[in-house]
Amino acid sequence: MNSITTKNLDIAYEEALIVKELNMKIPHGKITSVIGPNGCGKSTVLKAVGRILKPKNGAVFLSGEDIRTMSTKGIAKKMAILPQTPTAPSGLTVSELIAYGRFPHQRGFGKMTPEDKRIVEWALTVTKLTEFKYREVDTLSGGQRQRVWIAMALAQQTDLILLDEPTTYLDLAHQLEVLELLQDLNREQGCTIAMVLHDLNLAARFSDYMIAIRDGQIIKCGTPEQVMTPAVLQRTFSIDAEIVRDPRGGHPVCITYDIIQTGAVKDREVIAI
Repeated sequence: MNSITTKNLDIAYEEALIVKELNMKIPHGKITSVIGPNGCGKSTVLKAVGRILKPKNGAVFLSGEDIRTMSTKGIAKKMAILPQTPTAPSGLTVSELIAYGRFPHQRGFGKMTPEDKRIVEWALTVTKLTEFKYREVDTLSGGQRQRVWIAMALAQQTDLILLDEPTTYLDLAHQLEVLELLQDLNREQGCTIAMVLHDLNLAARFSDYMIAIRDGQIIKCGTPEQVMTPAVLQRTFSIDAEIVRDPRGGHPVCITYDIIQTGAVKDREVIAI
């Protein structure tokens, strides 16, 4: 069982402190969305959790173990991270890219074993990409390419996947395609999913747990019903939001909002998890 917690995490770019004393938990077996305004530290936190970015102070724990003490391969066997708009080498086929996910499990010169090939085929099947296995990744649509990257993460055989804005640049249908796939992986494969999302309504629709961040600190965390409230969105985004219940799924939906012009936003309530 792999879960993520952070303790008193400080993250900086050179001398600019982006995140300060962050205490956060990504619940095991759930879909978690991190929301917040541009530049608030969402992607920075995800990079630190995935050990792409070294924190200035504090620690990140993976299943109770400080990731600083773990090998790169050891982490890759437990956690997969997909950055924004990843790119594949030109000419690479779908199955070839997915096979890269087997790297943490290979030895020596990295020759594919029958077990590696079986897992690649399984990842193709789960993500509904079997018919595209010999297609070059460059020839696929945006939504299909995202599914290939997710399949590569599945081939790592981790139960924790981190995604930084997986719906960026996708149209409405492809956004749903990707998020429904992640939801299926969570429900059917038991994957813990944590992702940064800009679209509040999609976050509320597909998440079990939400974390609202502003200026590198947690404003509120909890279920979509607890986070998608006018008060929390005011403190997080400086907006006056109107929230209703979705008539199909029952989750909260922001139907309209206005910018708070006065700047008189109440002091944030920083909540440690």
